[in-house]
Amino acid sequence: MAMTLQLTIDCSDPQKMVTFWAEALDYVPEPPPDGYVTWRAYWASMGVPEEELPPGAGDIPESIIDPAGRGPRIWFQQVPEPKLAKNRWHFDLKVGGGRDVPLDARTQRVKATVERLVKAGATVLRIKDKPDMGLYAAAMQDPEGNEFDVV
Repeated sequence: MAMTLQLTIDCSDPQKMVTFWAEALDYVPEPPPDGYVTWRAYWASMGVPEEELPPGAGDIPESIIDPAGRGPRIWFQQVPEPKLAKNRWHFDLKVGGGRDVPLDARTQRVKATVERLVKAGATVLRIKDKPDMGLYAAAMQDPEGNEFDVV
């Protein structure tokens, strides 16, 4: 049996996270399976008890997928508790092109992505501007405070 990979991210507002991360990763909201209007209807057909679903769960997509089929499915699972500490993992959005690309070109790519993601709801934590090391990157937070880097 083949294994598939899903990344599950706990959050308080799945729709906000779907909107942000679909934009950040060039993903799309995952439509419900064929024959179902919503994910909630699909889960009900599978026998998931209503009391296990928070109000509104599954009425709109809570997961995103890579339209090219290369990346993992990402599911934003609604949980009652807030994020309290720094992530133990994070995304690196590698937009610069790597060390074969001149630093000024990588810097412009990172700056453009940072600007786009700030408009989508991210916050810049710090800029890592170290030209002597050939580095320009940004440490950021998504709308719920999860850290990620743009490099």
